[in-house]
Amino acid sequence: MNDITLFPADIAEMSVSQLAALPAAQKAEIDKNLDEAIAWLKKARTKFDAALDAAYGEQARTALRESGRDFGTTHIDDGALHIKFDLPKKVSWDQKKLSDIAAHIVAGGDKVEHFIDMKLAVSESRFTNWPPSLQQAFAAARTVESGKPSFTLSFNSEH
Repeated sequence: MNDITLFPADIAEMSVSQLAALPAAQKAEIDKNLDEAIAWLKKARTKFDAALDAAYGEQARTALRESGRDFGTTHIDDGALHIKFDLPKKVSWDQKKLSDIAAHIVAGGDKVEHFIDMKLAVSESRFTNWPPSLQQAFAAARTVESGKPSFTLSFNSEH
């Protein structure tokens, strides 16, 4: 990071309106410095998490297996340090195979929603390329909301 004129503590103490009133150069500086700090913190967090896994991961996984589980939460101690280890279960489903199973359920006369959570979606690029008559058929099922805005700052000479 370069020479910071507004430190994180200063920024945290400022109101939104005070930050909005800052000169453009200071806004650009804050934006750049925050992005650099976030990137640094993410790298540091990833490295430290890997170190914790190297130090305690096998012991914690063994404790889980000994309790008859492959996933979940266990607690271990390293002297005065108490470590809560959480290994979540991450499940993914093969969409093609689920679709085939759903077709068999329907063919058997059962309701698919009794067995499978279904979420239908239409990609926005597909929707916008449809003819107007098809868009109208789907319009009542479509809701458009704004997402979280993002801002990328640069000086005029940089683009």
